[in-house]
Amino acid sequence: MQIQHNFSLKNYNTFGIEAKAKQFVAVHNLDELQAVLKNHSSEKKFILGGGSNMLLTQDIDALVIHIDLKGKKIIKEDDDYVWVESQGGEVWHEFVLWTIDRNFGGLENMSLIPGNVGTTPVQNIGAYGAEIKDTFVSCDAMNIATQELKTFTKDECKFGYRESIFKQEVKNQYIITSVVFKLKKHSHNINIGYGDIQSELAKNEITNPTIKDVSNAVIAIRNTKLPNPKELGNSGSFFKNPVISRELFEKVQEKFPEVKHFEVSPTEVKVPAGWLIENAGLKGYRKDDAGVHKNQALVLVNYGNATGQDILNLSKYVQKTVFDKYGIAIEAEVNVI
Repeated sequence: MQIQHNFSLKNYNTFGIEAKAKQFVAVHNLDELQAVLKNHSSEKKFILGGGSNMLLTQDIDALVIHIDLKGKKIIKEDDDYVWVESQGGEVWHEFVLWTIDRNFGGLENMSLIPGNVGTTPVQNIGAYGAEIKDTFVSCDAMNIATQELKTFTKDECKFGYRESIFKQEVKNQYIITSVVFKLKKHSHNINIGYGDIQSELAKNEITNPTIKDVSNAVIAIRNTKLPNPKELGNSGSFFKNPVISRELFEKVQEKFPEVKHFEVSPTEVKVPAGWLIENAGLKGYRKDDAGVHKNQALVLVNYGNATGQDILNLSKYVQKTVFDKYGIAIEAEVNVI
């Protein structure tokens, strides 16, 4: 375990932005993590997982600790369910495929989401009608100040839409080291409520889909809509879908009857940010090497040499354009550093 200085983070963030870490260390087990936190207690620290949900707009004047904890195992099972634990440094999509290969159901709709397992509870990631909280049991997290391990139950995580306690009350206080999911062994809840999944299955003449079929459909859809970060720098969805009051929605709908929406509650409506951006005329918009992706307006991309500041400026331009047209504020889902 070696601390490196003035270390390039270009290969450690999915936007492919060049930024330097003052110091950098990768940790591979809990003992190493504990030691680094203890020995550098007074220094500024920056915790790095898969680098998929952040935009680096500057060099990191801190000790960057890369969480590279690996391993996954079954910790308990009964006739119907299996409890699976994954270490925080496992790549999310590879973990999802591992569960599907064993016919464990529950994560298939979240195939191909970028990032590592340890950061999934922070955002309560989700896609195509599924979220982490649906199968989440608990996670272990190390207190950065005391190096003590604490188990957070599902209730303690206070999950909301792309929200959790790790983004609120205990932000920057813990490092999630492992996560436990409760998955089904049979009689799977096949979730194909989203039209894209249904049409993808129909295209392949699949009428009675398995969890593997659903995963394959999601992968195919994401591959057509979302650029591969290895080829075109991005962090997946850059913006959250805004949840607005029914009152505001009705005003918008009056002016734009075709506005897409989903009922959240009797008083709230969710409007897809991608639809707002696309219909504000920004799909495929490009300024120098920062752009709005041509197939999915929710995704901002780095065409090669964009800086983090270029991407940030573009995101602000998108937010202003959408607000000026619809009166709806859209928030970044990505952490801006």
